[in-house]
Amino acid sequence: MEVRAKKALGQHFLTDLSIARAIAQALEVDEGTVMPTLEVGPGMGVLTQYLLEREDVDLRMVEVDSESIDYLLEHFPQVNGKLMEADFLKLQLENFFPDRFCVIGNFPYNISSQIFFKVLDYKEQIPQVVGMVQKEVAERLASPPGKKAYGILSVLLQAWYDIEYLFTVSEHVFNPPPKVKSAVIRLRRNSRTDLGCDATLFKSIVKTSFNQRRKTIRNSVKPLAKEYVIPAEILSVMPDGSQVNLLDMRPEQLSVEQFVELTLALKKIS
Repeated sequence: MEVRAKKALGQHFLTDLSIARAIAQALEVDEGTVMPTLEVGPGMGVLTQYLLEREDVDLRMVEVDSESIDYLLEHFPQVNGKLMEADFLKLQLENFFPDRFCVIGNFPYNISSQIFFKVLDYKEQIPQVVGMVQKEVAERLASPPGKKAYGILSVLLQAWYDIEYLFTVSEHVFNPPPKVKSAVIRLRRNSRTDLGCDATLFKSIVKTSFNQRRKTIRNSVKPLAKEYVIPAEILSVMPDGSQVNLLDMRPEQLSVEQFVELTLALKKIS
């Protein structure tokens, strides 16, 4: 029995076992502990088989494709009772993981960004994510400020996670091969417990700014002027000690901390 890759589900099945093993090994678990871990989109189990070998991983899986479900149950009978047929994006994860858990997977390309937004919703429970995504998505998530790839998800994720670009994966090790290269990244929860500003406004400013990324912050945040007083200047100290007015910069130039400064500078109109 083979599973037919479905374009609508963004399925590209990894065929290189050495890469699957490397992804499974990239998940780091503290010695002497067993970490509940959710694999998203196991497909035909190429990654699953190596995760099942790990005694420090308590594995569960979520798969939306019924054909893949049948394949996994036939070839990996030990997953019976650990495999959920469901849409990861619609799951109330707290019902399955009352405490901390990791997320891992060869993520479907068409929902990879949505997966990371979901991770953010559970950032207090998810200490680590290891995933394979499109190369350009991986570059975007791991990009530092000042780079063209730096964007909304870069800022929102880097506020809470340290992100490592681990390695690039050729398009030729998939069936069917995608049109782009892939990459494996690892997210580790950082020590931040609070942004120190209004988190909802922070997210709104980040999204508003990058939606008009060619404009300066002064112009891109103008839509917020209906609700917030925007000062004439918001001074920030750069790593080299120089001072800049954040409003004269473009969004890709601002670090997470500077977006926090920007958020704190806007005052609600009473």
